[in-house]
Amino acid sequence: MRALRPRVEELTAGLLDDLAAHGSPADLHQALALPLPIQVICELLGVPYADRDQFRAWSQAVGDSRDRARSEQGLSELFVYGQQLVARKRSQPGDDFISRLCADGLGDDEIAMLSMALLFAGHETTVAAIGMGALCLLANPGQQQALIDHPGRIAAAVEEILRAPGRSGGGIPRYARTDLQIGEVTVHAGDLVLLDTRAANHDPEVFLSPDRFDIAREGPAHLSFGHGAHYCLGAPLARIELQAVFSQLLARFPAMRLAVPLGQLRMRSGSVTGGLTGLPVKW
Repeated sequence: MRALRPRVEELTAGLLDDLAAHGSPADLHQALALPLPIQVICELLGVPYADRDQFRAWSQAVGDSRDRARSEQGLSELFVYGQQLVARKRSQPGDDFISRLCADGLGDDEIAMLSMALLFAGHETTVAAIGMGALCLLANPGQQQALIDHPGRIAAAVEEILRAPGRSGGGIPRYARTDLQIGEVTVHAGDLVLLDTRAANHDPEVFLSPDRFDIAREGPAHLSFGHGAHYCLGAPLARIELQAVFSQLLARFPAMRLAVPLGQLRMRSGSVTGGLTGLPVKW
């Protein structure tokens, strides 16, 4: 497989070339935030990029937090697609992740489930992170200029991009198996508990002025990728993609700014991954 970081930087540069050719104004979501993570995860897994519209539709269905039937149907269709890919890799292996899993002796269904989980998580969350990161910078011109003036801060800026957006993510649903006490609240067996995993990143006892976006922030690490045994498997890949995007985007378009008022931007609703529906920009 090709070296990952140089390849991500190459793909990013190509998309920025297309953006420059398109001209101002443009939708940064459609031009960069959406296609880059899809291209990267397709190459990594060995999924045909030509299938992106189809598996993107299934992924969006899987992430539907309001319609369980739609989510389950999307998951089923994505799994069947994964089975078809595995069968193809068995007969025509390539230099990719699915082919390597096939060579390791795992069962077809296990490979299909694992690879499709990675396909979903490997692009949906990063699409949202690129869009929200761009918004954080464009909505804070002082921070945008600071990163332009000090490109060596890109790693720290990406960590702040991962920490800062959204005080609330809607929560991950869990059901209590036994009665328990959380602070002053009694939770009974069977009760629904929504775990707001983003709230920790805005804890004023941990982060000074937590709602301020500051690429020079120092202190404790954020928990956007989880912790311990449940730490996100894709964290290194996400960091590579975000660093490639924001180091090149601002260098290429230092005068980029929002093309619409903040109040006109819309968030994806009813989705476990969230993110923007569009990000109009001009330069």
